[in-house]
Amino acid sequence: MKLKNALLASLAAVGLLVTTIGSAQAQMVLRFASEAARSDPQTAGGEKMNELLKAKTGGAMEVKVFSDSALGHAQAAISSARGGSIDIVISGSSNYTGIVPLLGVFDIPFIFKDTAHAYRTLDGKVGQDIMDKLAEFNLKGLAYWDTGWRELTNSRGPVNSPADVKGLKVRTNGSPAHNETWKLLGANPVPMPIGELYTALEMKTVDAQEQSLGLLYSGKFYEVQKYLSLTNHAYSALLVAMNKQKFESLTPAQQKAVIEAAQEAGNYQRKLNNDNVAKIIAEVKKAGLQVIEKVDPQPFFEASKPVRQMFTSKYGGEEYIKAIDAIRDAK
Repeated sequence: MKLKNALLASLAAVGLLVTTIGSAQAQMVLRFASEAARSDPQTAGGEKMNELLKAKTGGAMEVKVFSDSALGHAQAAISSARGGSIDIVISGSSNYTGIVPLLGVFDIPFIFKDTAHAYRTLDGKVGQDIMDKLAEFNLKGLAYWDTGWRELTNSRGPVNSPADVKGLKVRTNGSPAHNETWKLLGANPVPMPIGELYTALEMKTVDAQEQSLGLLYSGKFYEVQKYLSLTNHAYSALLVAMNKQKFESLTPAQQKAVIEAAQEAGNYQRKLNNDNVAKIIAEVKKAGLQVIEKVDPQPFFEASKPVRQMFTSKYGGEEYIKAIDAIRDAK
């Protein structure tokens, strides 16, 4: 009897072990890649998505965030997500324009009236239609998050007008609309991964950079720049995308949970980003950056007007521009 009981206890223990292993194997961990620094709201958004996804799936699915370009710079991370070695990637929408050029419509200078206009566009039919074009390249677009308004910093002198931009070597992210804008303003755009930017600014390989205040702060680029001009020349969205095959391998309930978690985390991340703006301006002033807060946007708008024609002649999308303009004027 004792032998029988011992045998049953052993079998029960083995069964418990198998069950535990099975449960561990059933848990799905999605690798989430970001170029931004760990202190950036992108990381906080990724961690929020993890919290939400775990709650929605009873712990069966979670997100593991890799920040600081740990899984590669933007283009490498996007390629890895397409290939499946990364499950989810977050990057500026302009970094996807190499595969879906129409995403560059959002990079056209001054196309958005304000942040609310940008959100209405991205979260509506225009944003969804363009994001859905990623499917052809083995990516499932999940949500738009927020980088914010692009501002200009440089190490040469205060920028108050387009005349002050002439001759500046400006780091860009490679977006055709951004590159064309800086050419029209008389600058020399230099496409470069964000992971290389600090050193390039420090070594004076480039004079200037243009991106959101959040990335200026989390990347500590204010340490190697002297002037910040609040030009608000373009709005930049972040786009969260998942490997399409991985997404399609999920059950409908899991797919719903992933999309909802991405969108709800996006709302959280957007608020963080917007709430940080005033704090960041105060902090970079303390660090010694001279901030030009009142920049007249009209001369920049007039100088960059041809970007619309350039964009539509190369990539189409006139109907999307008209739709964005209609959303701007909607009551």
